[in-house]
Amino acid sequence: MNKYIPHTEQDIKEMLKTIGINSIDDLFIDIPDSVKFKKDYNLEKGLSELEVIERINSISHKNKIGMVPFVGAGAYDHYIPSITKHIIDRSEFITAYTPYQPEVSQGTLQYIFEYQTMMCNLTDMEVSNASLYDAYTGAAEASMMANSATRRNKILVSGAVNPSYISVIKTYARFRGFEVEIIDTVDGITDYQEVLDKLDKTISGLFIQSPNYNGLIEDPSSVVEEIHGNKSLLIMGVNPLMLPLLKTPGQIGADIVVGDAQVLGIPMSYGGPYLGFMTTTKKLMRKMPGRICGETVDVDGKRAFVLTLQAREQHIRREKANSNICSNQSLNVLATTIYLATMGKQGMIDVATQNYQKSHFVYNEIIKMENFDKVYTGEFFNEFVVESKVPYTEVKKALESCSIVPGIDLGNNHILFCVTEKRTKQEIEKFLNCLKEL
Repeated sequence: MNKYIPHTEQDIKEMLKTIGINSIDDLFIDIPDSVKFKKDYNLEKGLSELEVIERINSISHKNKIGMVPFVGAGAYDHYIPSITKHIIDRSEFITAYTPYQPEVSQGTLQYIFEYQTMMCNLTDMEVSNASLYDAYTGAAEASMMANSATRRNKILVSGAVNPSYISVIKTYARFRGFEVEIIDTVDGITDYQEVLDKLDKTISGLFIQSPNYNGLIEDPSSVVEEIHGNKSLLIMGVNPLMLPLLKTPGQIGADIVVGDAQVLGIPMSYGGPYLGFMTTTKKLMRKMPGRICGETVDVDGKRAFVLTLQAREQHIRREKANSNICSNQSLNVLATTIYLATMGKQGMIDVATQNYQKSHFVYNEIIKMENFDKVYTGEFFNEFVVESKVPYTEVKKALESCSIVPGIDLGNNHILFCVTEKRTKQEIEKFLNCLKEL
């Protein structure tokens, strides 16, 4: 093992002597014993390279190959143009990191600038940051941002959002000391009358998701004026893929927009890493976590890119910062930038249209079957909920026997299915026939 470790025992002794301590453990003397882990780690004996490969292969053989997903709920199977992987695999991009030195980071700065521009165009907002870790941390960051901007301490969260949003927001709230109140749902969407009833001078904002966890499209237009009249903010979590077809968050009057750009050129990858985006208004720009890349000119008057704005509190006054997020998902930002540039405006419209049409076709075919009923009446994008008269375990077993990944069990015999543009006519027919045989 020594050949893989840069310091010999003698090197370590000399370094410890130089700084005046006796052992490496002395470096951690300020950490209380009560929080130190003193048990043995439950680790297996080391393996040779050959043994490791055999172990990994034996685990991989447990995977089911060729399964077709009709499931979403936060991770979606969309087509990714081959050019995307080709470019992000290039050596100058694969190690993309924070562009602290603009003179040697022009490529990274430029694609982040282009990404920000396209995300602003897509959401119809004025400012985008360089990205966050995922949609869920983005929602929590937006909640803290609203609290800071309004100097209030309570956020309303729709009960129709993905449970992961609620979980992460509550986790942040626990340690940042703000309140979270969940709004009930009516027919699968946010109860906007309850929102109006709850609005008071303690509310910093309302967070909704569209499409929500039930796949239904939310339209908060009816309460935007009251929210702003209360000096609160509207935070929208959106699927960016559907925005070419619908009224944008900017048109609705949203103040902060977050979501996951996984649908824009990033593979599912067993749940991550993904790309959380955030866009907002110029008024709230200085409350936004992370960094913003901008365009300028160099001493010769040539176009150049720089880090325009980043909150210094993230570096020098961390205890007073709204957020301590300093990194961004730069490689995934590049993938999304390539995807958006490759698809173009019409390509995005075409993909969104296919998601809408294919999911509605499948939904209409399912509710014709005697074992399934409709649950909600609202409009949806590419996910929908149906009620099954057959136990979910039987539905799951039947679909898996057809090499299909089933939808999510929501309880109460409700199942959440998803259909994207990747689902072919043959796959859809196979899926429907498998359900009919129930």
